[in-house]
Amino acid sequence: MNDAVQHIEFNGLPAIRLTARDGAQVTIMRHGAQVISWIPAGGEERLFLSERARFEAGVPIRGGIPVCFPQFGSRGPLPKHGFVRTVAWDVDAARAEKDFATATLSISDDDISRAIWPHAFRAELTVVVTGQRLDVELGVHNPGDEPLRFTCALHSYLATKEVEESKIEGLRGLRYLDATRGTEHKETGTELMIEAETDRIYFDATKPLLLSEHRRALGVSAENLPDAVIWNPWEHLSAALPDMTPLGFRRMLCIEHGAIGKPVELAPGGEWWGRQSLVAL
Repeated sequence: MNDAVQHIEFNGLPAIRLTARDGAQVTIMRHGAQVISWIPAGGEERLFLSERARFEAGVPIRGGIPVCFPQFGSRGPLPKHGFVRTVAWDVDAARAEKDFATATLSISDDDISRAIWPHAFRAELTVVVTGQRLDVELGVHNPGDEPLRFTCALHSYLATKEVEESKIEGLRGLRYLDATRGTEHKETGTELMIEAETDRIYFDATKPLLLSEHRRALGVSAENLPDAVIWNPWEHLSAALPDMTPLGFRRMLCIEHGAIGKPVELAPGGEWWGRQSLVAL
């Protein structure tokens, strides 16, 4: 397929569009190495992108799959969700094979990053698309002579037809932090419904999760990313966010995996990776 790998502009910023032979397609921004669109073979868009998302250097893009590194959220002294999501990454490779298409982007420390996080690092994001499946893998290498400590997440904004009619399975029995209240609980229900502002970190969420909607579903699983975050801003917060429409919360739900509760400790010369997989059902 001649157009399997396309270097394009997406809302004025450089991006890569990969199309597998079966028609599955993914678009990745160089800005933050952010997956911004995923259309499974023969399907429809499964990632949410805010109508008011900003596409500017140094500004987070509201939607897709932002890369949170080397800090998740505000759990540390760095800018919220770290700094790699708002800068341009390099494209190391992009190709289409018989059964899939893939690309790898990378970023390393520089004078700007060391001014706020004084560590040597190299991060790579590898994206693989095929059929009904999207794999996103974050890899980190510590080239320095001191230990590296970080938290991270692949902050997936999933598209929903109507979030109030969606349900999440696979969380029962897990300990979670309710960030809206600052309290910890244990999930007792077999299904989680979104009926208000929701901001939860589920710890040791190693089993696959299932997002079910009317006539469609999406499986979310991970390797080496032990925690799961469920987030929806709901009506009042959505209306207050400048890059969300007042009713945008109804069309999205963040279900993302990360290493959050226990930071990754990477020895000098060490390497680490974590992978998240989305499967349209």
